[in-house]
Formats: sequence, structure tokens, C-alpha cells
Amino acid sequence: QVQLVESGGGLVQTGESLRLSCKASGSIASIAAMGWYRQAPGKQRELVARITSGGNTYYTGFVKGRFTISRDNVDDTVSLQMNSLNPSDTAVYLCAADPRGLGNWPFWGQGTQVTVSS
Repeated sequence: QVQLVESGGGLVQTGESLRLSCKASGSIASIAAMGWYRQAPGKQRELVARITSGGNTYYTGFVKGRFTISRDNVDDTVSLQMNSLNPSDTAVYLCAADPRGLGNWPFWGQGTQVTVSS
């Protein structure tokens, strides 16, 4: 079992930045992939970014060039640096873990709210 706790959400204005953190209950060094998803009201959950144990990253098109995902296998944390935020980024952001890299993401955090005002 992997327990994930997100932090760092909040209310910001358009153009500002936030840094989200996800702390795991145990070592993430052997977890094949860690990711950030988001879910806005009335919309489906969508992948924002993911990072493999080897440090390879993937970003969904709408965040490329604005968001950066990173992982610290010593502190067992995954971070999401979000720059140039706009109102369409408003959502609950959730951290997820895919230990075997199967793409099923069996472990999730509770989420942290990000609200961007215009």
C-alpha cells in the first residue's frame, strides 16, 4: 500500500505560480511511475503529467511549457511546479502512483484544490 498526501494548493490570480507536493508514506524509488491528475467540476479526471523511476517525463498538451514535474526519491516526494496559471487550470489536483507501470494507477491521494481567478 502507498499512501499519498498532497499539499500546496490555494487561490492565485492569472499568471501566478504554485508548487504542489505529494508525500508518499514509503519509498518511491522503486515505483515505476508517479503522476499528477486533475479534475474540474463536472469534468472527467485527466492526466496532467507523469514521471518514471528513471526520470522520463510526459506532459499533457495543455500544460507543456508551463508545468514541471519532478520526483525526489530520497524525500519520497513528487512535485508539480505550475507557472502561468489561468482560470482553466482550476481543479482538484491529485497525486497518483503506478508501482508496476501498468497504467492503472492503483494509489491516489485525496487531492488539493487549485483555484485561479481572472
